[in-house]
Amino acid sequence: MLLFFYAPDLLNFMKAYLGQDLAFYGVFEPMVALIKVASIGALIVLSPWFAFRISQALRAVFGFSLTFVSLFFFTSFILFFTGVLFCFFVTLPFGIHFLLQFGSDTVRPIIGVGKFVNFTGFFLLGFGTIFELPLIMVIITRTGVADAEFFKKNRRYAILIVAILAAVLTPTPDVFNMSLMGIPLYFLYEIGIIFSR
Repeated sequence: MLLFFYAPDLLNFMKAYLGQDLAFYGVFEPMVALIKVASIGALIVLSPWFAFRISQALRAVFGFSLTFVSLFFFTSFILFFTGVLFCFFVTLPFGIHFLLQFGSDTVRPIIGVGKFVNFTGFFLLGFGTIFELPLIMVIITRTGVADAEFFKKNRRYAILIVAILAAVLTPTPDVFNMSLMGIPLYFLYEIGIIFSR
């Protein structure tokens, strides 16, 4: 609830790269949008707590060492924040700028605050989650489901999956913006292989 009072400032920060004001099309839309902004902010701020709870569960279920669980905890929220920041400062500005270029003198963009918040929140949380890929791979190998050799042998399938995820998680379908997601994601896959050994 505390973040709700800062939601207007957070929304102004989120739309800084738009270069225009947002519109609303219903009497409740601004309030609902601010609640969503506060909720997105809460999920991001509370990500260390989620990482801590997951690390505790992993230790209880699989008996991982305290050292491994501690590394998982710190690495998890670092990767999540990296994904969120990468999305906000790199992918979203480029993607939205590309989309707005389709406007003209007769077709001008009027962006609704509700759809903008949904759009931005989806990509911020999506990128933060996807950047956890190396940790997911390490957990898979530690639990014996697969090993590093499995990931090495299936690189071509990984490239295909990365391409699909990049197409889904980037705001535009052009090759440049897909590369902004695809290249880091494949790089994370290779990091996951290294730490899975």
